[in-house]
Amino acid sequence: MPNRLARATSPYLLQHADNPVDWWPWEADAFEEARRRDVPVLLSVGYSACHWCHVMAHESFEDQETADYLNAHYVSVKVDREERPDVDAVYMEAVQAATGHGGWPMTVFLTPDAEPFYFGTYFPPAPRQGMPSFRQVLQGVHQAWEDRREEVTEVAGKIVRDLAGREISYGDAQTPGEQELAQALLALTREYDPQRGGFGGAPKFPPSMVLEFLLRHHARTGAEGALQMASDTCERMARGGIYDQLGGGFARYSVDRDWVVPHFEKMLYDNALLCRVYAHLWRATGSEPARRVALETADFMVRELRTEEGGFASALDADSDDGTGRHVEGAYYVWTPEQLREALGEQDGELAARYFGVTEEGTFEHGQSVLQLPQQEELFDADKVASVRERLLAKRAERPAPGRDDKIVAAWNGLAIAALAETGAYFDRPDLVEAAVAAADLLVRLHLDEQARLTRTSKDGHAGANAGVLEDYADVAEGFLALGSVTGEGVWLEFAGFLLDHVLARFTDPESGAMFDTAADAERLIRRPQDPTDNAAPSGWTAAAGALLSYAAHTGSEPHRTAAERALGVVKALGPRVPRFIGWGLAVAEAVLDGPREVAIVGPSLDDEGTRALHRTALLGTAPGTVVAVGAPESEEFPLLADRPLVGGEPAAYVCRNFTCDAPTTEADRLRAVLSN
Repeated sequence: MPNRLARATSPYLLQHADNPVDWWPWEADAFEEARRRDVPVLLSVGYSACHWCHVMAHESFEDQETADYLNAHYVSVKVDREERPDVDAVYMEAVQAATGHGGWPMTVFLTPDAEPFYFGTYFPPAPRQGMPSFRQVLQGVHQAWEDRREEVTEVAGKIVRDLAGREISYGDAQTPGEQELAQALLALTREYDPQRGGFGGAPKFPPSMVLEFLLRHHARTGAEGALQMASDTCERMARGGIYDQLGGGFARYSVDRDWVVPHFEKMLYDNALLCRVYAHLWRATGSEPARRVALETADFMVRELRTEEGGFASALDADSDDGTGRHVEGAYYVWTPEQLREALGEQDGELAARYFGVTEEGTFEHGQSVLQLPQQEELFDADKVASVRERLLAKRAERPAPGRDDKIVAAWNGLAIAALAETGAYFDRPDLVEAAVAAADLLVRLHLDEQARLTRTSKDGHAGANAGVLEDYADVAEGFLALGSVTGEGVWLEFAGFLLDHVLARFTDPESGAMFDTAADAERLIRRPQDPTDNAAPSGWTAAAGALLSYAAHTGSEPHRTAAERALGVVKALGPRVPRFIGWGLAVAEAVLDGPREVAIVGPSLDDEGTRALHRTALLGTAPGTVVAVGAPESEEFPLLADRPLVGGEPAAYVCRNFTCDAPTTEADRLRAVLSN
């Protein structure tokens, strides 16, 4: 019989709805039940595309004996970290402080007052590699709760006090200057892997936000080293197994330093961020491979992640059926030489093996290989390669597909909207812009209430119950701002303003300018989460700084500009020391130092050829953080269009920054020059 999770909208929670464990969602009633029964709470946090979450679920949560023990001695609470990033952040901080590491599945034991006292991640069903079994842990915690209650509550109280005392140093509430950005670049250079691209060792994650900083730094300063690190990293990733050589799109990370073997889950946020990076790399260099990867990644998102409602699903699983009924990581994506020959015939199969680096030994498990594009001397016929790709993609489509997490996360859809709008505009793909508009319409229709408060998730056209967090407000505003610049529809600027008003009123400390991940009126947890570092996606803090800055450039709003600059104090503090973990903050700081530039394009209509040429030139400008408004003279769509007439009856571009404006120009070449110096 299904448990309480059967009512959930989260695909991850629904995966556990038929467990024999008597799961509760995160809600006050669960803790009230623990108080009534005088038992501790088992908090289990994971997400739909998490491989080891599935393993632990199969080994322990589907096991009747384990479930019986849990049901007798605990109240068990299951949380989807993607629906409740606030709950995840608070308890992950405690896990990392206590154990020195973290990850998912996250397993935390709490008092009925939600105070943590024992921590872990994955626990095996039997003792393994120095780890106790999950049953041993359950029995040990139960024993401690029964026999040493005073000690348990003392530990829990100390942990909560320690967490409350962890104040973030956010510098002196001033933006970083030339010196800090130069120090950040130097620190990145030291950590850069010149042989393989990227930063650090294994596992290796796509450094999307750092790449944006490097591209912006090069655009502003001309630093060739910054561009070299960005372009080489993008090339190595695109040639590696982390990139899907048949269907486009990137996996979550590479388990090795060479980008060969990915952790196969595909996340919306990674692909949105990387699509935008490759589009911006093409904008800076004209690189044809960058253009190809940007478009293939955009097409992947639309083809495989778009939902019937017009939004974008969160993820594709790493695991899928290998054809024998077993769920195996990577089964959908890997090939043997024999499978290539079966799909393509002897001759083309041999060619595909050479082209994609598929060997008899294999680069993955059991003699299987992840497709790559290794550097090699042999020249391949482009038409033949295109045919091979097409046939292999069709053959792969016959395999059981990985599961899809269909929930719509507001923040990640905001990132996708920005990426698809810009990629569509750069490469004359109106279908991609239309996909961005459809996703934005869904967010407005389903995720925004009458006070412009955001709901974090939806599924199948139904809004979830969880309030948006700072990254939702910031990333959706970022997406709307990009969409407004591309479409010339000022309503997106207006919606972004509504969201950013909430950021100022409900997420920002008026005294210090620091940001919180949850609103002032959100559910109270043991600590109000506050993390400025960029990890898998921009932190809410740095994303908010970027959106506030762009909105201020569009509107001249001093409060928004001031809030952006004060928020960047944390980048001044962290940028020179840990630049890999504040990349988007550094990218926003580049925009502050450049102005950012404000471009108004006026023309008789958006279909006018001259207007379109100037608009496209403005969008292709590489100056960091440039904002673009386009419309008819005296249009009220954007504030930047006010008092901007045609010049000699022709469409014209007006460029301003730092309260100073250039003379208007009617020539695209002149505008290009103005935006590149």
